[in-house]
Amino acid sequence: MTTPHSCPDCLRRSWLLSLLGPYLETAIGGSGGRRPGELLALTNPELAATVAPDSGGRLLAEVEDRDERWFSERLEEAGCWAICRHQEAYPIGLRDLDATPAALIGRGEPSVVAALEPHRGIAVVGSRRATSYGREVARGLGSELSTSGLVVVSGLAFGIDACAHRGALDAGAPTIAVLGSGPDIPYPAAHRTLWRQIAETGAVVSELAPGSIPWRWSFPARNRIIAALAGMTVVVEAAARSGSLLTADLAADLGRDLGAVPGPVSSRASAGPNELLAGGACVVRDGQDVLDALLDAGAASTAGRSGASESSSEGSRLYAPQADAAEPAYTVVGHYGQGHIPYVTTVHTYNGPEAALDLAHKAFEAHEVGDLELQIVSLFHGEPRLVDFDEPLGRDC
Repeated sequence: MTTPHSCPDCLRRSWLLSLLGPYLETAIGGSGGRRPGELLALTNPELAATVAPDSGGRLLAEVEDRDERWFSERLEEAGCWAICRHQEAYPIGLRDLDATPAALIGRGEPSVVAALEPHRGIAVVGSRRATSYGREVARGLGSELSTSGLVVVSGLAFGIDACAHRGALDAGAPTIAVLGSGPDIPYPAAHRTLWRQIAETGAVVSELAPGSIPWRWSFPARNRIIAALAGMTVVVEAAARSGSLLTADLAADLGRDLGAVPGPVSSRASAGPNELLAGGACVVRDGQDVLDALLDAGAASTAGRSGASESSSEGSRLYAPQADAAEPAYTVVGHYGQGHIPYVTTVHTYNGPEAALDLAHKAFEAHEVGDLELQIVSLFHGEPRLVDFDEPLGRDC
């Protein structure tokens, strides 16, 4: 795909939001919630006059004076591109928002974002202070859903978001990170490497101009974009009052599906998902549960679950993916450490099982999850096969 070019009017909106950042912070205060969306639904003159009655006119005039060439130069300097709402490539799901972003500014592959339809996107969100259980589930979901051809959308934050992105990267698939800062500003800064890896094959996007710092209001604002890009939002872990639950509320308002990962009733980290489940959200135990809900009871699958009720009993369920048409896919299952923690990875190679085994060892070492003694217990190639474990799969983020 050629680099998209947005119209200057839409780009003026992104630059205006960046200039109004501190004024929006004051206007919104600590309310968070839906007020960012209400303000962002205003026109440029209305927004400037509402949040910055003394300075808004001057700031509006500043962006109005910029021409198309100026915006193109700023985007090129930042290594960014932009897709605006007047383009066919603009993601259709964003048009469902009352406060539709005028433009998405991004780094990475614009084709991943261009014309993304909700039924191909899945938002995986949750707590920054995730438990090991939540991190395992999020990374597993990111990998399984990406293997099935879906695009994982999240926010690059610590905890669940980062694990979902890493799961997609594990599968060699693109993923989309929606930021509360400019797309050229990795936030949190500790995720600079992850931000770079996502941009190599996927996309990092924002409605804010390059160079914009994050504000408290910009995170609930970006949550509406995450919810709109995806056909389903899955909350893995979240406290009772959490930005992830705001994302779920926004998704519900848009008519999207909601999913939640069940957790211990005594766990604060599972209070949010358990509350969503009590309210009717789909139970998400693995990628297949998401696909059943999103694609109408298994229309697509990480590999079919047909006959699973007869062949599986207790324990976690894992389905080896279909062999890639161009390159054989091997799912390698093993254990590591003194606790025999289960480990799963998928590798692609033309060179047979021994090469697949070697790649699996290298993938394991890259995770730096513990001692490196990996005992392979199963190796599959071709048709889906069901694997049963007596305990959840162990994956460290």
